Amino acid sequence: MLHPASILPDDDTLYQALLTRDPAYDGHAFVCVKTTGIFCRLTCPARKPRRENASFQATIAACFEAGFRPCQRCRPLDTIKRREPAVAKLLDLLDQNPHHRWSEQDIARHRLDPSTVRRAFRRYVGMTFLELARLKRTGLAMAQLSEGSSVLAAQQEASYESASGFRDALLRLIRETPASLKHRTLLNAGWIDTPIGTMLAVGDSSRLHLLEFCDRKGLPNELNRLRTLTKSAIDFKETPVIESIGNELTDYFSGRSAAFHTSIAQIGSAFTRTVWDFLRTIEAGKTISYGEIARQMGQPTASRAVARANGANSLAIIVPCHRVVGADGSLTGYAGGLWRKQWLLTHERKHGFCSKPIKTTDQP
Repeated sequence: MLHPASILPDDDTLYQALLTRDPAYDGHAFVCVKTTGIFCRLTCPARKPRRENASFQATIAACFEAGFRPCQRCRPLDTIKRREPAVAKLLDLLDQNPHHRWSEQDIARHRLDPSTVRRAFRRYVGMTFLELARLKRTGLAMAQLSEGSSVLAAQQEASYESASGFRDALLRLIRETPASLKHRTLLNAGWIDTPIGTMLAVGDSSRLHLLEFCDRKGLPNELNRLRTLTKSAIDFKETPVIESIGNELTDYFSGRSAAFHTSIAQIGSAFTRTVWDFLRTIEAGKTISYGEIARQMGQPTASRAVARANGANSLAIIVPCHRVVGADGSLTGYAGGLWRKQWLLTHERKHGFCSKPIKTTDQP
């Protein structure tokens, strides 16, 4: 029984079909498991994910575009391989060398007609082979970022010749499919180049939600958390908010000013937001310990809670967690890298900045 994408049932129904391994949807709906990053047939014998960790797509292309890779147990691509030998051959070659930058000339060298291959992949997979190969390289790069690799190393591993090409690939992973964007608030994202690395800025129409260095290990998880908390989708678009923070960062790194006036949205517990508010009162170039923050907040035993709140900050530089140090004055705990923490403090002391308060909005 076929279930075209346009008439697939809701996700709760598909989840029940997954639990019962209903073969009626085999090949016409796929489950994407957030905790493992894989997609499966609904008949997969593997342990079933929790409902909140399962989403569903109607096509293999949509699974790849969402950043998931095929399950090695139920092997959702095998049905396609049996139907089309040319598709099977190229998928096997892609598995053998996922980092290769494929071209139509490569396809022809394997005695396959590029136009025939293009039609076959669009029919059975939902995208061309070249698009699939590019997505697979990008997925490998994103996995590296999640494991803490630098952007440059991930870029080279993914076989991209330029940083801009790599960023373009990452934005396709972060973006959601057009269907999933319907009736949802959009957050907008943009890249900001700085002397100590590229940053990613994400904001709504009036406030900044996230500002992080792109090679931060937990950035993919931060983006997913932001989408969940705000019930929003993320798309890449230049906006007044991103332009504003970009201009202010230019002033900061040029030594002109450490004052940030871009409005920010801070989503966290009351205690966490209080810590973030305190961070913004620390004068640029100066440092303070976790314990001293706790004492000045009137909670002298809360130094560990202060450290956790400091680590949860997703607005680097403008909510200056880099100004917090250990009790002995040592540089500790900066997700952007201790070398950046040292650079920022040295930069601020060199230019003798005078910071001003930042406008905030606590709720999404």
